[in-house]
Amino acid sequence: MANWIMPQFIGAYGFILLRVTAAAILLTIVNPFFSKDKLDFKANFKDLLICSFFGVAANMLMFFKGLSITHEINGAVLMLFSPVFVFVFGLFMKSERLYWWNIFGIAIAAFGALLFLGKGSFQFDSSVIKGDILIVLNAVSYAFYLVYVRKLMRKHHPITITKYTFYIGFFLVLPFGFTEAISANYAAMLGVHWFTLFFILVFTTFLTYVLNALAIKQGGSSIVGAYIYLQPVLAAGIAHFSGADKVTIAKVFFAAIIFLGVYLVSIKKHARN
Repeated sequence: MANWIMPQFIGAYGFILLRVTAAAILLTIVNPFFSKDKLDFKANFKDLLICSFFGVAANMLMFFKGLSITHEINGAVLMLFSPVFVFVFGLFMKSERLYWWNIFGIAIAAFGALLFLGKGSFQFDSSVIKGDILIVLNAVSYAFYLVYVRKLMRKHHPITITKYTFYIGFFLVLPFGFTEAISANYAAMLGVHWFTLFFILVFTTFLTYVLNALAIKQGGSSIVGAYIYLQPVLAAGIAHFSGADKVTIAKVFFAAIIFLGVYLVSIKKHARN
């Protein structure tokens, strides 16, 4: 959906600044309704800065820059490594306990996602290597954020932590996106473009981060990471209802494989806080 407004109306970095700004504003509005949490900003600044850098700034900047200089299918496939990195960081930081069915589940979900993306042609060549590397680094960055942020969410409300993460993230992405944001061709945007921008800012940025934060608090980082494998299913559903693609029996079967894998990832013997 971002391709409908980027880069013809606004550059990638300006678009990221809009996403971060909108999320910060919306989080400020909704936070008092969910939490009265009093966070010591100075005492937690270092951890918040780390979360902001890896979860907001580096994550978004590397993804959109990488996507602009590699093939779209490469980006979709390489992002599938993110849940693997979540497991690795989780084990290293001792915040996750891995069972054999979790490993089996992530393999099944990855296989189903690859089948969904099978129409594309994954091309690994020197012309797009920089973009591919940025996409992988983006996956590593977001995976690290999902694991690291949980230490803050043990002590404070997830929405409060996410709010401060975007506050700091705003200042981190501001130098990159300010010029593009103020020079964007907003006047040429049609109603469909404004609706697309609204949908991305509210649903795929603000709401996604909020739900991820709540899921990390309740279920753990590995479960949130595994839900990345549902993205091809959601994309197919949107394409079907918009008339851009059709749901087939094969896609339903691939979706069932993904759901089975995610379910296996979500099974834990006991919760570890």
